[in-house]
Amino acid sequence: MTIQEFRTIMNSGEEVGTDSEVRLLMHELSQEALRITAELNNRYHTPAEIRALMSELTGEEIEDTFGLFPPFYTDCGKNTHFGKHVFVNAGCKFQDQGGIYIGDGALIGHNAVLATLNHDPDPAKRQNLLPAPIHIGKNVWLGANVTVLPGVTIGENAIVAAGAVVTKDVEAGTVVAGVPAKFVKRI
Repeated sequence: MTIQEFRTIMNSGEEVGTDSEVRLLMHELSQEALRITAELNNRYHTPAEIRALMSELTGEEIEDTFGLFPPFYTDCGKNTHFGKHVFVNAGCKFQDQGGIYIGDGALIGHNAVLATLNHDPDPAKRQNLLPAPIHIGKNVWLGANVTVLPGVTIGENAIVAAGAVVTKDVEAGTVVAGVPAKFVKRI
């Protein structure tokens, strides 16, 4: 199975069982991600070296305008897609198997968690995965310690206040805050 085939299946939202070929590839990709993030997080790297490691991690060319302050954690990496002028602050955790799409100019605060996987609620199938992509629009600002759950889209220019848990889509040009995140105002 190729990385593109993996992305297509994971982005489809179809349930992934424990014995599927996709699940086997996920385990291989997690080992690669652990190796790359260990290198990224355990010694100093120049911005160019960070971009090179992130390119290896994602399997895509990372723009010169990308910035990241390690440490950074992911258990896959191959389904994260960064726009231009994106900045990711220290301590972020991306569970990207279901797809993470980050638009141009987005700012991701310290310790943000982006989670694209859920589990089947039926106890007999609880080990199965339910992937759903996260879409972060252009110029979005996620504050420190934000958590974004599977299937959420955050519209352009939106701000998610520090500590918020985003469980549903956020309209463009708005501020949301709280647990769960709720509308505060338009900007």
